[in-house]
Amino acid sequence: MSRSARFAALLWLLASAAQAAPDAPPAPDLAFGAYQRGDYVAAMGEAKKRLSADARDVAALTLVGRLHLEGAGVRKNIEQAMQWFRRAADAGGKEAAYLFGATTLASASGAEDRALARAYLEKAGAQEHPAALNLLGELALENNGGAPDFETALGYFRRAAAGEDADALYALGVLYKNGKGVAKDETEAANWLRRAVERGHVAAMVELAIMEFNGAGVARDRAEAVSLFRRAAAKGNAVAQNRLARLFASGLGVEKNIPEAVRLNALAREAGLVDESLEALLKSEAPTSPGAGK
Repeated sequence: MSRSARFAALLWLLASAAQAAPDAPPAPDLAFGAYQRGDYVAAMGEAKKRLSADARDVAALTLVGRLHLEGAGVRKNIEQAMQWFRRAADAGGKEAAYLFGATTLASASGAEDRALARAYLEKAGAQEHPAALNLLGELALENNGGAPDFETALGYFRRAAAGEDADALYALGVLYKNGKGVAKDETEAANWLRRAVERGHVAAMVELAIMEFNGAGVARDRAEAVSLFRRAAAKGNAVAQNRLARLFASGLGVEKNIPEAVRLNALAREAGLVDESLEALLKSEAPTSPGAGK
């Protein structure tokens, strides 16, 4: 994944931190309970009490970081949040290690930053954190600009997939589909992609839809393919929007519907996917005015 793509993904990463499973202690967690109730001031107070008793309380450190990250009860401050996450990670917290490592990687400006990010992702990966393992797999494919290390990447992706990480399931599907690092096997690819779809992975919906529409690795099922394209298109996926537009323009697998094709093509175009051949087809299908050509 490119650095620019990681910056875009970082926004999602930070926004979804609140939904991540906390590194919670076995005893009743008054701090996290207050956080769940929306009483953020009480949550911070309880977390600070715990930290005064144990400065390496992973759950409390992570919660304080989360409060700073979200601006919940305190002024939003990502830099401070990362400092708290790093402390939690150094105390053994796998979720905090992942958050710190992934954020550092997304904003990395040089080899030193990337090495720091990898070190923290490996801390989380050593505790089988699925998303951290997936990122380590991506790093193995990038391999610092060298030839992809498929063997290492596959190992990480398989471990992440064991934890039902949707990105890892998708990555395995694509690798099997294209025969990269493994023998090409479209049936196996479809199996991995279907598991990713079950986890809501939009790009996997598109890949599986294409396979089902063409009957590649699976029995041909154009109705199901169209359903997957619709789901992905509704999520804003430009490729799905484009594929659906083509189907509606040609009446292949669906009833021909030029207005719908025009609508979907406009959405894909707004997202940056310009299909000149489709544009020409839609133009040729456009109704002419009564006086045209006179």
